[in-house]
Amino acid sequence: MRTQVGIIGAGPSGLMLAQILHLQGIESVVLERSSQEHVRARLRAGVLEQGTVEMMREFGVGERVSTVGLKQRAIDFRFHGESHPIDFERECGRNTWVYPQHEVVTDLMAARERSGQPVLYEAPVTRIEGLEGKRPVIHFEHRGESVRLECDYVAGCDGFRGVSRSAIPADKLKVYDRIYPFGWLGILAEAKPAIEDITWGCHEDGFAMMSIRSPSVTRLYLQCEPDETPDAWSDDRIWSELHKRLDVPGLPPVNEGRITQKGVTAMRSFLSEPMQHGRLFLAGDAAHIVPPTGAKGLNSALADVKVLGRALTEHYRHGKGEWLERYSDICLKRMWLVQRFSAGLCTMVHQFPGENPFVRRLQRADLEYMTTTVPGRLEFSENFTGLPVAA
Repeated sequence: MRTQVGIIGAGPSGLMLAQILHLQGIESVVLERSSQEHVRARLRAGVLEQGTVEMMREFGVGERVSTVGLKQRAIDFRFHGESHPIDFERECGRNTWVYPQHEVVTDLMAARERSGQPVLYEAPVTRIEGLEGKRPVIHFEHRGESVRLECDYVAGCDGFRGVSRSAIPADKLKVYDRIYPFGWLGILAEAKPAIEDITWGCHEDGFAMMSIRSPSVTRLYLQCEPDETPDAWSDDRIWSELHKRLDVPGLPPVNEGRITQKGVTAMRSFLSEPMQHGRLFLAGDAAHIVPPTGAKGLNSALADVKVLGRALTEHYRHGKGEWLERYSDICLKRMWLVQRFSAGLCTMVHQFPGENPFVRRLQRADLEYMTTTVPGRLEFSENFTGLPVAA
C-alpha cells in the first residue's frame, strides 16, 4: 500500500487530521488497532474550547455540536461554604461547549465515510521503519496478514500507549512526568443537573465536580485514592460525599438519581519532546497527558493536528517546509502553557496527602485571588476557554 500520509490511530486527533487533509486533496490512510464499534463506544467527557468548536465548523464537522452541544458560560467554584462563579463569557467574551468525545468521534467517522478514503480497523501497527529517509514504512496486521504501508509522512495519533512515540530513539526523547497521589471517581447519573453551570467543590475532604451531560443526565466526580475500585463506593457514600463537597446555602443541592456508570481515572501530567523525529509527527496523548481538571486533553489533541494539517498543506500545496520543520516547537510552546494551567489548577483544587496547614491556606488564597480579582478571573477564563492555536 502507498499513500501520502499514514495516520496511526482513529481517535479524534487522527480522524480530524484525516478530514483536514482530505479537504486539501491530500491522501491518507488511517490505521486503528481496535474495532470500529470499540472506538465509537469509548465514553469520555467532553468540554470543548471555543476554538475547538470553531475548528470543527471550519473543517465541516460542526453541524451537530452547533445544534445539540450545550454552551457553558461559567464555572461556579464552591469553597468554605460559599459560591464564587466565574462568568468567562463576561470576562473574556468566549465560551465552552459540553459535547462528549464519542460524539466528536461519531461526527468525524461520518465525515471519513463520506470522503471515501480508507480507515482500517483492527489493524494494529507492529513497527515503523525509515523515519529518517524519504519513504517511511508502517508495518501492521490486518485480516490475518502482515501489510506494509509506504508513505511520505507518519502522524502518530495512537495515544499514550501507542507505538508511535516508541519509534523515536530514546536518546532523542526527553520526558517530563508527574503522577498525582489521587484519582477521580466519575459517575453518570439519571438526574437533572442542579444548575446549568459547571460546579467545582474545593473541600477539605477532597475535590468534587458537577457538570451537565444533558437536560436529564448529570456527570459528577469525586477525588479518591488512585488505586481504588469503583465498587468500593456505594451509591449512598457517593451521594453523601457529593452533598458534603458541593452543596452550599442558598443554592439548589445536588440532585440524586440512578447511577448508570462508575469509573476511576488516574491523574497524570506528562509531556515528551520533541514531538517530531524525521518524518514522524506525534499528536495528542502520544505526546502529552494532562490531568482532567482543566478539560484540555481532547482540545490539545485537536490543536496539535490543526498545526500539523497546516504544515502538511503548506508542504503539499505550496512546496514550503518551514511549518513541518517547526511543528514541534509550535505545539510545545502552547502545550507547556496548557500544562502550566492544568497542573496549577489540579494543585489548587485537590487535597494532597500529608499537606501542612500552611499549604492549605495558600490553596485558599489562590482560589480567592482567582475568583475575586479581575486579573484572576481573566486569566482563568482565557485559559479555560482555550489559548490561541498558531495555525
